[in-house]
Amino acid sequence: MSTTASSPEIGRSIDAGGIRVNYHDHGSGFPVLLIHGSGPGVSAFANWRLVMPELAQQRRVLAPDMVGFGFTERPAAYRYTMQNWVGQTIDFLDALGLEQVDLVGNSFGGALSLALTIHHPQRVRRLVLMGAAGVSFPITPALDAVWGYEPSFENMRRIMDVFAYDRGLVNDDLARLRYEASARPGVHESYAQMFPAPRQRWVDALASPEQDIARIEQETLIVHGRDDLVIPLDNSIRLSRLIPRSQLHVYGRCGHWTQIEHSARFARLVADFLAEEDRGR
Repeated sequence: MSTTASSPEIGRSIDAGGIRVNYHDHGSGFPVLLIHGSGPGVSAFANWRLVMPELAQQRRVLAPDMVGFGFTERPAAYRYTMQNWVGQTIDFLDALGLEQVDLVGNSFGGALSLALTIHHPQRVRRLVLMGAAGVSFPITPALDAVWGYEPSFENMRRIMDVFAYDRGLVNDDLARLRYEASARPGVHESYAQMFPAPRQRWVDALASPEQDIARIEQETLIVHGRDDLVIPLDNSIRLSRLIPRSQLHVYGRCGHWTQIEHSARFARLVADFLAEEDRGR
């Protein structure tokens, strides 16, 4: 189905491994897969809406809602585990007939991208990690609050404030949209199942073994906001030391929302990084 005027978060729909996945598909060329984060009310569109048009000028851009988020089907017995999310991603690629993609992961999506690259290296050509989880760290108060969110406009407004360095990006309209998304039937029930207290265990559950990360052979671009309160900058510094063929870019005056706070610069950086592989083919 096409994107509707009433809900731009709804894109196309495809059966992937028995789950109806909502996703966005723009542009043409070698495919790049964008995997969103785990904030309340998040969707692929909410996460990547500013980046997709830029990357789609040269690429086929794919952005699915992971199970438990957005408008993808939520099977009643589904277990929210890294293994199952990796499985969903592979099923999605198989359903589209894609043997290999470039992979861009944000936060939770960064952890998922690391795990997918480790377990299915032949499916990933180049890797981009932005504000990524994926290594173990003491949970930040901001992340604990994000994962512990209970639906209300006031709570969403407070949560939005921890994401951006520039508070001017966070207004009541944005908070209301994200609150309404988080309060749709079934959404918070799924969200509450993912990261119940105590939440340090879920940070650890998203982490890949460092010896496995160190064996990643793909060229990797690592991006982080210097002022990120949700995922510490040290995560990306550690990842840059672990992954042999990696480069690290740190944005000053930037929180957890690099793709929103510095969307044009981020899109150019990613496009240039991916284009290096094109020139080498």
